[in-house]
Formats: sequence, C-alpha cells, structure tokens
Amino acid sequence: MGPRAAPLLPLLLALLGRTDPGRAEGCDLQPVTAEPPITLSYATSTVPRGCASSSSMGTSHEVHVLSVEWSKAPALPLKVLVTPRAVGCARSAVLILLCSYCSATITSPCPDLLVHTDAHLSSGSTVTKSPKPPVATGEGQLLAWVEDTYGGITSYSELQDPRLVQLRLGEDAGNPLDCIPQKHFNATQHLETEVFFHGVKGCAHGDAQSTRAAHIVHLQHDPSSPVTEVNLSLSCPKGVITNQILILQSRTNLTWSLSFNNCDIQFLVSGNYTIAAIAPRLLPGELLPDTERGLIAKAFEKNYSVIASYSTIPASARISLEIQKHEVVRRTSETPTPPAPTADPLPYALLFMLHPWKCTDETMEIVIARSHLEPIKDVVNITLRDISCQAEKNATHFMLKTPLSHCGTLLEGRGHANNELILSQAKGAALRSVRVAFQCKIPRELFLRLFPTAAFEVPQTELEVNKEAFVQASMRWEDHPADLQLKECWLVAPGREPELLVQGGEARGEGVAVMEGPPSTRGRKVWRFRFTYAVPEGGRVPFSATLKCKAGLQNNTIFEKVLEVTVKDSWRPPNTRGLGLAAVLGITFGAFLIGALLTAGLWYIYSHTRPISKLQPVSSTAPASESSSTNHSIGSTQSTPCSTSSMA
Repeated sequence: MGPRAAPLLPLLLALLGRTDPGRAEGCDLQPVTAEPPITLSYATSTVPRGCASSSSMGTSHEVHVLSVEWSKAPALPLKVLVTPRAVGCARSAVLILLCSYCSATITSPCPDLLVHTDAHLSSGSTVTKSPKPPVATGEGQLLAWVEDTYGGITSYSELQDPRLVQLRLGEDAGNPLDCIPQKHFNATQHLETEVFFHGVKGCAHGDAQSTRAAHIVHLQHDPSSPVTEVNLSLSCPKGVITNQILILQSRTNLTWSLSFNNCDIQFLVSGNYTIAAIAPRLLPGELLPDTERGLIAKAFEKNYSVIASYSTIPASARISLEIQKHEVVRRTSETPTPPAPTADPLPYALLFMLHPWKCTDETMEIVIARSHLEPIKDVVNITLRDISCQAEKNATHFMLKTPLSHCGTLLEGRGHANNELILSQAKGAALRSVRVAFQCKIPRELFLRLFPTAAFEVPQTELEVNKEAFVQASMRWEDHPADLQLKECWLVAPGREPELLVQGGEARGEGVAVMEGPPSTRGRKVWRFRFTYAVPEGGRVPFSATLKCKAGLQNNTIFEKVLEVTVKDSWRPPNTRGLGLAAVLGITFGAFLIGALLTAGLWYIYSHTRPISKLQPVSSTAPASESSSTNHSIGSTQSTPCSTSSMA
C-alpha cells in the first residue's frame, strides 16, 4: 500500500470492524502511584511459593502453614475460612498463620482446630488462639520449627495481598514425603484465595480534557487454564453519575457472568456474557483487540480519552471490581497533567527531572542547586503561587520552606499538595516569569518532632536533662482519620531500662503530661505531650537517646517512627567527654614534668648569663682595672664553648 493510501487505513479498519492501534499513540501506560481509582481482587489457587507433603500422615495432627506478605497496609481484616472435607472434623488439625501487624477473622466448624498466629484475631473469629509461633528469620527456619514441633507438614503456602483464604483440611498419601517449596505452586488441592491486584496502570491523551474514562481488565491467555466462566461483580459509588466504560478482554470461548451494584456504566465484552437479574440468557460479545495498545485504541475510538485503570490478571473464576468515588481523571498518575505549554518547555522538563519539592505532613520544602538551573539561564528569583513566598538564595542554592497551609498551596485528598513554582528570568532590562505547576506527595507515615517550648515552633534534636521537653507526633490519614490512634511512646537510653511515656493516649511515666493538640485539619491527626528526662543523683548521663512512637488503626495496622536525640546536661563540665581517671592523671603528670623542665631550663640560662660579680665576691685588694679584666676574661672563656657547639 503506497503513501497515498496510508490515510485510508483507519477508514478500512473501521469498515472491517477492527481498531487502528495507532490511535493509542501518545498514551504510554504508567503505574498508578497515587490512590488507584479501582479496587480489584480475583480468586486463584496459585501461590507465589508453596508445597504439599504426606509427612504429617503418621503424626497426631495435620499441619497447614500460611505465610502472608503485604504490598501495602491492608484496610480490612483478612478472612480465613477453614473447612473439613466430606468426612468432617475427624482428625486434629493445626493452622499456623504468619501475618505480622494484620488483623484476621478465622472461622471453622472444627472445634479442636489449633491456631498459632501473630495476627490480631477480630471478634468474628470462632477459634481459640494458641501461643504465637516463634519469630523465624526465613522460610527454612519456619518449616524446620514446624517439623520439629509436629513431626510433619501437610501444606505450606506463601500468600501475597490476600483478601480471603479458604483452606480445605485433609491429607493426600500421593503427595511427596517432604514439603519442598516451589515457585508459582498450584495449591488447588487444599486452598483457594482471593488476592488484591496492585499493578494498576493508567494513561491519558496528551491533550485530554475529557472526563470520559475507561477501565480495562485484560485476562492473560493461558491455554492450560481450566477456567471457562468468569463471575465478575462490579460495584460503583452510590448516587454518583459517571461517564465511564468497562472493557473486559479474554479469549473468545470464555463466558462472562456480570453482576452490577449501583452501576450505570457502558461496557464492551469479548466472548459471550450474561447480566444477572437483567438478561440471564447468553448474549454475544464483541471481537476485541488482544494487545495493550489495541485495547487503549478501542477506548479512544469510543471517545474515552482517559485510561483510568488498566489491569492484566490471570484467568480467574471470580473477579471483584470496585470503582472508587474519587475523580478518576486526576488520579491516573502521581505526575500532574502539565498546564498550557509555555513558549519554552525547558523549565518544566528540567524541574520535573530534578523533582526539588519534598513534603511532610505539615510543611513543603524546595531546594534547588543553582548549577542545576544553568540550562534555563539567568534565573534571579523563585517564588510559589503566592509571590510573597520567595526562596532564600545563597551562592549555591535556592531554598524555600513553608507550612502546607500557606503560599497558595492546595491540599487534595489522598495525600497530595499542589502549588506552582514561578521562575523569574532576567531578559535584558525586563523580567520574564515562567510558571511550573507541580504536585508534592505527602508521605503516609508517622512524623515525630521534639520542641524546647510549649509553643511548638522550632523543632530540635537536643534533649536537656531535668528540663521539660515537648513532643509532637502527627500523621495524615485521609480515609478515616478518627480511627487513627497514638498507641505508645518510649524513651530508650543506653544503660537504662526503656521508659514508657504514653500509652493509649494517656500519660504513663513520671513527669509526663498529655497536652491538647492544635485544631484538627483536613485528614491530619496531631498528638502532643510533655515530659522531663530526669537522671538519678550520681547516675550516668548518656550522650544520646531514642524516642520511639507507634500509631495505629483499629485493624491493628501499625506505623512506627524513631527520633534520635542528643542528651545535654547543663551540669556536665565541658571538654571532658570520654576522659577517664588514668587520662586525667597522665595529663596532670605531663603538665608537672613540662613545668619542672621549663623551670630548670630557665634557671640554667639565668645562672649562666648573670655577671660574675653577682655570682662571687670580688676581692677588695684587687685593683679596679684587674677586676674588670678578670671579669671580661671569664666571660669570654664561658662563651667560647657555646660558639663551638653552635658551629658543630
């Protein structure tokens, strides 16, 4: 096909019912690092690592081990359902669940199920918690402990981001004698789990201003997969009218069973499908592209210019998809959509490469090296959106620090702060301004600060003995800030027992008092207390200490922060740090020896340079001239050896 025919290609593809992949040009999928616009989970029996064995069949228990890892802190308790096989709860069973800092609901009809777990059991659990398993440094150590304790292992499964676990009890004599973990282990025999998917990607047309957004779920094509029907449950926010489309891509011989909750949404489906409660009969789907670019182009072809979410998951019999209430168009990437292009795109590109902004839960700080701005030329001043907020400058850097509530900063939900950098350039006699909008991510972590006064103005890292110190712990939590609580704070110093200061929001230590925090701000919790670090009389004053605080949610998710401080003792003599008795005695003796030698040297010089008339009496019978000559001769004789020695 010649060059003149090229413009006809999209038209021909449209007539044939196919999509032109070229429509996806300019939209490169990127991981959604901000809060994703969807929550997606799917059922699977393939675990990242696992094994099954018959080694427990000759013992008194069958033993199942679940080791859980999280990509991000879970918002809901993990549900674990333990069910017997057809013969019922005929044999004693043990469940070992490793799930640090998580909350779990474990239910089972077997009354004698023995559970070892480090998870917090929620009120809905029907089992009794036994002693925690030991802290193991790795998989091998854990399995060795299980073998030593119970004599065998029925199954071991490593789980990543599970939402629900269904464990079926029972043993199989056909399994290997030893439980040797393997990657991507098929645990269908005894386990099915529903896992969260955290690999959501998104993109948009470079000039996209539309609110029309697409969600794409692409099932991986696995010829060995036994799945022939997919039950997909879709939930949408109540009372929200959205202009969105759902695209479901799979192999053509697969059937989708769709159920919608509060959803008014367009959709495209490959293969056949049914809609529960609306169209129970089988309906034909559409022939959809089977590539990433082809599916993006299909969404653009339907005039949906934002790919709010693109998810590629294994073929699964059950999929749960929840579309979140927040605005999807502004959440597809942590990097904000740029403003209208300026005459010179270089400042924008350079600043986003440098990424000089950094946010805490209460401040925004910007530091830019002057050398990094050389490509822009002649930058004489930098301000924020509020031009009264000017950066300080020295020979090497521009620096600016401001509270998040000042300088025109706008706080968005889900932990982001928006502002603009305004660069003033000297162009001849005139100044030219370049505006660069940016978005600063507020870390979802606990912040800990120490202050010298109750004004809580300038933080420091110095703790003075026998003087009141003021502590502030704070954190932003947009979802449910009321659920966030300060669990405990400790002061740890070398050579002393850890001192509990605050626990459960109440003062615990002597001289500790909980203080009222500042007025609540959007999504931010602040806790304050004061304490006095006292050292017993005659006690050793350490040179450093550690302040540790923990905050947590009701589901037992824990956030911990450590602040290292130096200890200042106003009674400690200066410049004697680290000097023991031996060193002090050595210095004293050295000073004495130096003084003695110096005194002897001075006396030697003094005694050998005095006139001889003052050293011995002169005879009264000698003539004056003889006396003078004798003195002169003696003086010359004394000086000669010195001259010779000097020449030598």
